[in-house]
Amino acid sequence: MNVPVWAWAAFAAVVVIMLAIDLLAHRGAHIIGFKEAAWWSAVWVGVSLIFAVVVTFTLGGNAGVEFTTAWLLEKSLSVDNLFVFALIFGYFKVPREYQHRVLFFGVVGALIFRGIFLAAGVAIVSKFTVVLFVFAAILLYSAWKLMKDEEDSYDPSTSLAVRLLRKVIPVRDEYDGTKFFVMEAGKRVATPLLAVVVAIEAADLVFAVDSVPAVLAVSDDPFIVYSSNAFAILGLRALYFLLSGLLDKFHYLSKGLAIILGFIGVKLILQASHKVISTSIPEIPSLVSLAVIITVLAGSIILSLKRPPKEAVEHEDEDEQRSRPEQPSLGKDD
Repeated sequence: MNVPVWAWAAFAAVVVIMLAIDLLAHRGAHIIGFKEAAWWSAVWVGVSLIFAVVVTFTLGGNAGVEFTTAWLLEKSLSVDNLFVFALIFGYFKVPREYQHRVLFFGVVGALIFRGIFLAAGVAIVSKFTVVLFVFAAILLYSAWKLMKDEEDSYDPSTSLAVRLLRKVIPVRDEYDGTKFFVMEAGKRVATPLLAVVVAIEAADLVFAVDSVPAVLAVSDDPFIVYSSNAFAILGLRALYFLLSGLLDKFHYLSKGLAIILGFIGVKLILQASHKVISTSIPEIPSLVSLAVIITVLAGSIILSLKRPPKEAVEHEDEDEQRSRPEQPSLGKDD
């Protein structure tokens, strides 16, 4: 795909402007409520869809479908990140008013590292197409772990990045507003807020192991894969605050993600076989991939809401029993 320089410049300008608006709108300590999170989520989704329309009219319909598919795929895979964010915030006891600042810098770091990983992935695939089979194996293995509920649990206390940070610079135990560094006894020390950012960046690197091969199954064009990832990551903070109290309700979402990863793994195998073995082997069109992702996501969310977790149902029954007034027992004399 021949992407003009102005398209890259326009994309960069949109990202910088939106980040600046977001940063100015949330200066200092600030608690993001549900309504504000919903509004910002709508903004990020709207900007992403507008960009998809622009891509469609400037680069072609297939490019627009590939961007939308890759964006929605990365958006769905990012839900796993939200659970990890909640674990990290809980472990470090991050006050709610500081969480947006942490995620802002986490997003900036993710944009940089994802760019590096995606560029490397595109370069490797362009020279060694057979590596697509390796990427497919990674996705199928991840899908199997999700389906079997064998997903790797994340423990912030074991984060190698955080331990390395503590060796490089002392980290105090108390927060000091939104500061990352403070002076103590004439020495610069880090606050726990910096450790939280480092932990979130390290977690994103782990999730990139699934995300990068998945998006390369949709497109091998650098502009499509990076812009779709960038817009999905940019809306991740608002999505976290929107769903922070609802994550446990979507208990079938992991199964849906497993199906999506498995489907993308199969798509990648067919794509690699088409290029390496024989052109007679069919590939799965991007429009079909988009339809499958939308259907599975919608189905897993609806099923989660219609069939709440067993523990939640039992808890509701216990609450209902406690709320009922006790009936007096009738003795023999009554």
